[in-house]
Amino acid sequence: MRFEIIVSLFATAIISAVLTPFVRRLAFKVGAVDEPSARRVNKISMPTMGGLAIFLAFNFATFFLLRAQIPTRQLWGIFGGECIIVITGVIDDIFVLKPYQKMIGISLAAIEVFVFANVRMTTLTIPFLGTVGLGWLSFPITYLWIAAITNAINLIDGLDGLATGVSIIALFTTGVTGLFFLPTPDIYTVVMIFTLVAAEIGFLPYNFFPARIYLGDTGALFIGFMISVFSLSGLKNATFISVIIPVMILGVPITDTVFAMLRRILNKQSISHADKRHLHHRLMQMGLTHRQTVFVIYGISLIFSFIALLYPISPIWGSVLLTIGILIGLELFVEAIGLVGQDRRPLLNWIQKIVTSNTSKEASNQLETEREEKQRVAKIREAQKQEKEKKASSESHQKDKH
Repeated sequence: MRFEIIVSLFATAIISAVLTPFVRRLAFKVGAVDEPSARRVNKISMPTMGGLAIFLAFNFATFFLLRAQIPTRQLWGIFGGECIIVITGVIDDIFVLKPYQKMIGISLAAIEVFVFANVRMTTLTIPFLGTVGLGWLSFPITYLWIAAITNAINLIDGLDGLATGVSIIALFTTGVTGLFFLPTPDIYTVVMIFTLVAAEIGFLPYNFFPARIYLGDTGALFIGFMISVFSLSGLKNATFISVIIPVMILGVPITDTVFAMLRRILNKQSISHADKRHLHHRLMQMGLTHRQTVFVIYGISLIFSFIALLYPISPIWGSVLLTIGILIGLELFVEAIGLVGQDRRPLLNWIQKIVTSNTSKEASNQLETEREEKQRVAKIREAQKQEKEKKASSESHQKDKH
């Protein structure tokens, strides 16, 4: 990576840090404020819309500092989607939109980048079957990917610095993967990824516990949207590995989203129903502090990112085994913390059943062994006793003779 790009990334972080206090004041003026409530962790009124500082710093860098690195069509095409998603987030932070209204904004942004930035999945290579052209399925698959990732990041934005930190880890890993493991002529994507990382780093000190400003839906939707767009840039001609890597990198938000949907379906609730049983809620209910919970989830994100980096250097059978192992480990973790519900632990219950059954058999065998050992010892003692009695009788008989 050239020196001027690195300097531009440092400048982006500084610009973001400088802009954030001004965005904070603006949030108070326009009413983009989170008031304390039963579902909120904040105890005082907190300005939101912090993602606007990230958006402004990122686009200043891409349009001015790094303009020569990014093709015009992609720059303007992606920028159009960014504007739609940020406007949606700003309106939501001020007036609070309904879920379907936010989905309209996300849908328009997805359509915009699909048409004008050519961000789409076109082919899929399936192991042992070959490459399949997606044809008309390209749009619905692209749309579902963008909608799912965008909402996933939005759902984990529940604690100070959580969504910002997790997305920094995910984006940095995506950038490293694209730079070293997935060679592509579209190096501009990697440059844009690291630029967004730099903008978030500049914002994080204001957002980390105790936060002075929240990302808000402006930031959460923007970051989620950009992650989905960047990951799709490496999925145009998708393979098993290129699909699984971004899924693994985004393991925390995807896991939280999937199990939140499952939990609500099992409880016969709408999938948009809000609750306090997300990953960060469960960890805090188990006794962790706010800061500890954030650091634990950062740690889980780092583990997912490390595992994602193993895929490009693993053979296909190794990748399959790695995926199976991750799924089993993830299910055990989810059941252990009660992410779906304390009474829904099928895998743990099955393991407990097997262990209890085997333990009972082992206990029975041990009792049988102990019983046999006691009988053997009793026989030995009885034989020794008889031998003593016989010897004593013989000695007595000898004395009588004399």
